Amino acid sequence: MPKKIPIFYSALLLTGVNLLLRLVGTSFQVYISGRIGAAGVGLLQLVMSVGSLAMIAGIGGIRTATMYLTAEELGRKKHGSVLWVLSGCFLYSIVCGGTVALLLYRFAPWIAEHWIGDPRTVEALRLLAAFLPVTCLCAVMTGYFTAANRIGILAAVEVAEQLCAMGVTMAALTFWSGDDPGLACQSVVLGSCAGSCLTLLCLAALRLREQIPPSPRIPIRHRLFQAAVPLALADVLKSGINTTENLMVPKRLARNPSITDPLACFGVLSGMVFPVLMFPACILFGLAELLIPELARCAAAGSKQRITYLVKRSLRVSMLYGAIFAGLEFLLAEALCLRLYGNPQAGRYLKLYALLIPMLYCDAITDAMTKGLGQQKVCVRYNILTSALDVLFLYLLLPRLGMEGYFISFFGTHLLNFCLSLRRLLKITGISIPFYIPAMTAAAAIASVWSAASLSVPAARCICYLCLLLSLLYLFRVISGEDLSWVRGLFRLSRRENAA
Repeated sequence: MPKKIPIFYSALLLTGVNLLLRLVGTSFQVYISGRIGAAGVGLLQLVMSVGSLAMIAGIGGIRTATMYLTAEELGRKKHGSVLWVLSGCFLYSIVCGGTVALLLYRFAPWIAEHWIGDPRTVEALRLLAAFLPVTCLCAVMTGYFTAANRIGILAAVEVAEQLCAMGVTMAALTFWSGDDPGLACQSVVLGSCAGSCLTLLCLAALRLREQIPPSPRIPIRHRLFQAAVPLALADVLKSGINTTENLMVPKRLARNPSITDPLACFGVLSGMVFPVLMFPACILFGLAELLIPELARCAAAGSKQRITYLVKRSLRVSMLYGAIFAGLEFLLAEALCLRLYGNPQAGRYLKLYALLIPMLYCDAITDAMTKGLGQQKVCVRYNILTSALDVLFLYLLLPRLGMEGYFISFFGTHLLNFCLSLRRLLKITGISIPFYIPAMTAAAAIASVWSAASLSVPAARCICYLCLLLSLLYLFRVISGEDLSWVRGLFRLSRRENAA
């Protein structure tokens, strides 16, 4: 196997790639929004919600299961056993993905008419079904390369996939679809499918070149089902509820007399605000992607001290990172959305949702670490509970409160999920978090935002906010000299390795 590199440098590499891809993807979302309008974006989001449900059902938890099982074998130094892991995962993926693809293709007209409410989306749904097995097999290969710490190769392939998808989509939008929303949905789906085909071909070819001799056959079916089925249930139920939520939102908003175009309101929030809101999180997603196999390896090797270190450091990093970008997006929300979309309503929504960034970013890291420590069944219960509550709250609140009701539901259910996941993580690791740290971080962020908001120039606001926040965090001892020494040590180690 290739030489394993430390998780910090793997995370840095994934961070750079995710940041690039998210930047390109957000820019592309701006292009699509300008091309088909807010209502067209809303229709596209409904199609992609159904496609996401089909994809998650077809994948059936296999990506995380592949990472988990591969990491276990590598943690036991059984590299040859990975072949049997991949064989079982491929068979599982083909059966599961093929079944879901047939169902989606068969019922596409019914889904378009009764779920989405627009018959123009039938062909887009059938196109999704035709390439769904390819997407599912991609999930197996990306899970393997992540667990094997082949991050450089995976990053290069992801860049190629994104560029291919964007190129095909832009060509189809320019020369074929015009301004027709139905054809625009087909164009976006076609680009995504082309990128998935390229990824599968590249990763399969690279895996075949490794030429690692297989070990004697090992039993994999029980371990695979034990890892994948709970994740599949959680993901499918959560995605199903989320799809129900997305399809329900425009219909329930239409019952509010103050909203004249519910599909456009939904498109502004889901297609404009949320991509900007979660754009900085791509840096944390690189860390979350690596924490699952890393913690699985540590658990298999019995490295409790390493687990404690990773959990504490990851929670601190995600909290501080979320505090930084919560303030920046709050201060820049209106100017940023006006520049990107020319839509002041998106700026008002972003300013409101930016307050939730620390919780959302910490929740992503907490969820990854919980799964890495084998708590998939617990995640099933939490996801079902919070997603079901979300649908219930939206059904009751949207006709009465409109988009304010959406925010109340979003905040309440995400807070509940984060508290439950964090409590479980701390319980299984035996770690305690002093209340002083998050309280002082929140106080420093609020004081810094209040001071920086008085400035009129956006750049001056950002600089003032960052300087005040970091100074207060150091003054309140949230950031210590030990943290600064840790950061300096990482980069000194990097320079020594490069020189070697």
